[in-house]
Amino acid sequence: MTLAALKPQVEDIIKRNSISIDERLLAICNLLEENVPHYNWVGFYFKNGDKNELKLGPYVGEPTDHTIIPFGKGICGQVAVSNQNFVVPDVAAQDNYIACSITVKAEIVIPIFVNGKNIGQIDIDSNTPDPFTEEDERFLEFVCSHVSTILS
Repeated sequence: MTLAALKPQVEDIIKRNSISIDERLLAICNLLEENVPHYNWVGFYFKNGDKNELKLGPYVGEPTDHTIIPFGKGICGQVAVSNQNFVVPDVAAQDNYIACSITVKAEIVIPIFVNGKNIGQIDIDSNTPDPFTEEDERFLEFVCSHVSTILS
């Protein structure tokens, strides 16, 4: 299934007001992980209250010990500070990478903005080296922009 073909399904999940926000976020994680072969771990991290750290939200994939990530640490922590997309074609080449699993080869993190403020991000790990394209980046920006509408 193409990324473009997933967009209406993302929109449908966002509109499901009969289920909680966390259930919708988990449904998005499942949709992406099941339909994009190189998305092997899909999850959300959100700013943890007033603390300069991220807290793990809904996710699909191998369990992780990284439930709290300080701002600036790892790829997710860097995105929390930079407010910019971060595409890592080879995690082994990143000095500030936090290893979740030895199978992970690449990572992409896209911030989620509500009223211009970075409140969280979608984080995707891939067991495929250098799999992420500009199409992935634009698609995940689309996902994050729709997710932001239920978080405001």
